[in-house]
Amino acid sequence: MRLRYIKEASDIVLASPYVIKDPAARRARWKSDPARPLYIEIGMGKGRFLIDTARAHPEADYIGIERYDSVLFRACERMAGIPYHTPADKLEREQNPELDLDFTPPENIRFLSADARALTEFFAKGEVDGIYLNFSDPWPKARHAKRRLTSKEFLHLYEQVLPDGGFIEFKTDNTGLFAFSKEEIAAQPHWQITLCTEDLHRDPVLMKDNIMTEYERKFSKLGNRICKLRAIYNETPDQQKEETHETP
Repeated sequence: MRLRYIKEASDIVLASPYVIKDPAARRARWKSDPARPLYIEIGMGKGRFLIDTARAHPEADYIGIERYDSVLFRACERMAGIPYHTPADKLEREQNPELDLDFTPPENIRFLSADARALTEFFAKGEVDGIYLNFSDPWPKARHAKRRLTSKEFLHLYEQVLPDGGFIEFKTDNTGLFAFSKEEIAAQPHWQITLCTEDLHRDPVLMKDNIMTEYERKFSKLGNRICKLRAIYNETPDQQKEETHETP
């Protein structure tokens, strides 16, 4: 999908105090308190999920990574208190009155304008406690499989920044991508799927603390089933598998 060019986007991102300008300089120094967990979202889009998650969990820190300034600037505007102003955003507010668009920005979140493939340039081994992947680009052509954020190539990348017991959480409405992700993760010796559902919104237990993304809200209203999995990284391969919470 081709992104719409936003002339002022790069300037807004560059000027935003919420965007880390030299993340490589912070490598191995992100945590001022070792006991405080650090979570990242790769492909954070407009940032609603991560901002809402940061607000709900002030005891942790969050970093959102988005490679496209034409998308990231929207998260910067929201953090700056600038209301969404496009017709689509106005319609969304009318259809979802529960959305809180006027708020004090949380202090425990920052953004990176970067490509996820450079993850190890920004974070040291064990520095990231968990990774969120929400409605990632499916890259449907087989020759592009390694670009999928749940491919073995990216799983090996995540291993270089997660500690033993670190996790990835993945949500999508794309059943083909979800099937690929389950197979790819299950085939890796250091990974164990501990939660898996192909109909998240019909599971009252999993929905209790679920924070929705923009796409999740949109697709679920269209009747699409939302799939979710959580996988744990084990530094010792082929550890004894624990029971997986799985729903159809």
